[in-house]
Amino acid sequence: MRTLTWKQTFGAALIAGTAMTQTAVAQEGSQQDVQGLYSAEELMDADVYLTSSPNDEVGEVEDILLGEDMGVQALVIEAGGVLDMGDREFVVEKGDFTVETERGDDLDDLEYRILLNMDESELEQRPEYDNDWWQHAKNDAADAWENTKQNANSAWNDTKAATSSLLKDAGEALDDN
Repeated sequence: MRTLTWKQTFGAALIAGTAMTQTAVAQEGSQQDVQGLYSAEELMDADVYLTSSPNDEVGEVEDILLGEDMGVQALVIEAGGVLDMGDREFVVEKGDFTVETERGDDLDDLEYRILLNMDESELEQRPEYDNDWWQHAKNDAADAWENTKQNANSAWNDTKAATSSLLKDAGEALDDN
């Protein structure tokens, strides 16, 4: 039976760890994909409630904002007025709301109820949905996307170089034995 050097053991552990990480990420992604299917048409104009007063409607969904990946990034909530006068539109980001499905067994009767994870004063603190917000958010998203691409490329190149070096060392060690 042959004994492996520390470089061979480390190289094998690195390759196995990378494979396990990729498998875990793939499994995690597939679990997220089966969370549900939602109708954008039915989500539009859905009634909105606050966790601090879950039975008192505060507004409705006015728009759905999608990111580069076409996933929901935020909802625009129309609220704050009386009898549709003086309403303001607030941007509420993903993670700050939940969607509750009512009568989800029949597409003809399907309704959503949006629950904001905040109270009224926190809603009032949200940015207003206007052209200034739109331009700023659009530029921030483009910058974030470019940074992500650059960081991913750099990480990939670093991983390739490290793996190549380890495999070279492992090959040399096998040749020496």
